[in-house]
Amino acid sequence: MTLTFNETNEASVIYVTVSGKLTKEDYEQFVPRFEKDIQENGKVRILFHMQDFHGWQASALWEDIKFDMKHFSDIERLAIVGDKKWQKGMSIFCKPFTTAKVQFFDSQEIEKAKAWLLES
Repeated sequence: MTLTFNETNEASVIYVTVSGKLTKEDYEQFVPRFEKDIQENGKVRILFHMQDFHGWQASALWEDIKFDMKHFSDIERLAIVGDKKWQKGMSIFCKPFTTAKVQFFDSQEIEKAKAWLLES
């Protein structure tokens, strides 16, 4: 699995690119970085870009559930970017687990996703 943080010029915006399968170790990398941004900036906006992404290992799925419960209201907007039908479905599935505005964008619309994250 590869989880990459891409720097932005906006303090409250996090760009994450994932590929392969998410692991528990990926959450051990992501969560402290996310929580640091929350402490420094309050609510954040996330671009979750899936490139050749194949889902979660079982241990990572449990980490995801714990993350969602703890940070239910810490995300203001979540742009999910991908190119598979199940990835679009994921954007609908996750809505009850967050107070964030959630929107799916096709991979070719990544610039549109970035613009949506920055809207007031």
